[in-house]
Amino acid sequence: MDTFARDGLPPREQWPDLLLLDYPERLNAAEELLKHEGTAIAGGWSYAELAERADAVAGSLNIEPGERVLLHSPNTPEAIACWLGILLAGGIVVATMPLLRAREIDKVVAKANVTKALVARDLAGEVDVMDVRVIEDLPTRGWFDACDTAADDVAIIAFTSGTTGDPKGCVHFHRDLLASCETFARHVLHPQPADVFSGSPPIAFTFGLGASLLFPLYFGASTAPTSPPQLLDTLRARRVTTLFTAPTAYRALLKEELPDSLHTCVSAGEPLPAGVSDAWFEKTGIRIVDGIGSTEMLHIFIGSPASEARPGSCGRPVPGYEARIVGDAMETLPPGEVGRLAVRGPTGCRYLDDARQSKYVREGWNLTGDAFSMDADGYFWFQARTDDMIISSGYNISGFEVETALLEHPLVKEVAVVGVPDEARGHVVKAFVVTTETVEASVLQDYVKARIAPYKYPRRVEFLETLPRTPTGKVQRNVLRERG
Repeated sequence: MDTFARDGLPPREQWPDLLLLDYPERLNAAEELLKHEGTAIAGGWSYAELAERADAVAGSLNIEPGERVLLHSPNTPEAIACWLGILLAGGIVVATMPLLRAREIDKVVAKANVTKALVARDLAGEVDVMDVRVIEDLPTRGWFDACDTAADDVAIIAFTSGTTGDPKGCVHFHRDLLASCETFARHVLHPQPADVFSGSPPIAFTFGLGASLLFPLYFGASTAPTSPPQLLDTLRARRVTTLFTAPTAYRALLKEELPDSLHTCVSAGEPLPAGVSDAWFEKTGIRIVDGIGSTEMLHIFIGSPASEARPGSCGRPVPGYEARIVGDAMETLPPGEVGRLAVRGPTGCRYLDDARQSKYVREGWNLTGDAFSMDADGYFWFQARTDDMIISSGYNISGFEVETALLEHPLVKEVAVVGVPDEARGHVVKAFVVTTETVEASVLQDYVKARIAPYKYPRRVEFLETLPRTPTGKVQRNVLRERG
């Protein structure tokens, strides 16, 4: 037994309080995901065929339980079989975004002490570990007796996307993977075996892991793995019913002809502007489920069913989770006040050998780094990342609120708002804007003044051809702050 990951867990007293679901002591999540009949890969393999391929991968790995295996691939059926095969063999999946390059992957390899890797052929040159195997060359037929893992054995180490410095390795157990299915997926999405899931986020991003692997397979539905350039074609060709993507993609899809098979749409990764939510509803009759989750929590922990959604709000806590708004001393703030979001449930933050554990977990609660308010009905409203709140001349300004106002302008395609230093005001609001046509900065400034309090308008505006983003699609506001 390789105990590296177990030994790297934070001390028990630094774990969050866990509201555990009832699972047996011995549990292999991959077995649970493969026990169904019918079609697993839309337009392709049955559950039996997927299980055979996963078994073949497991049998070829030659690893001991607890060993970390890097998975570097776009979303493909073969990558899903590899992910399952690693767990069947008792290994720990360390998946990386397909857009990452060698220097970024090297940090993950070192942090997780990885010696084996399964890599898509086109990406093999980016991975430098002792034992690299090309996914397309792995055996496709085999049988393997799944490793007898415990429910609290480590299943994956998911790395944060690194928008705020060195990525952190988030450790999740076999039971955690199933808990995300029993909470958000079951109570908010209500999946059925006839459903076809798809989405643009890679399975290395836990939002994408739920979308294209955990949720469809747990409920005996089908998955249609794809990547951002092929998303629209996949939606049409595979008659997708359940879509996961980011607000930027929903804005782009508004211009396209969509299949009438869609009935459930989920947004996460960045806040969903109410205007995009309303435009999507007007076009499709579907209200987007806007959820908030984190790599540390594994998946979405606040998000309401579409029938209960309120545009602009992330909804209420998913059954199984608790959330509250707290002040600096962890005191609960009343409805309407802005504070830090604190959450707990059956999953929670356990960083791999990282001193930042004590910053994320306080008094048993996970502090996500988001500023929120909660209304009298228990709905949560995003204000900003706590490090994105802009204090200018004594005013607290939410960058997200300014972004929402700017996005309502018909010529604004994308926008990111940050605070930049200013000698007179401490900081001022600066907007980085991508437009469809040329527009004067003063026009956009006046537009914002007419929609929200004038003191919130962007005193500086810079036009860009594109916004810098992480491989998961999140805007790199730290890069924009450095531009000043």
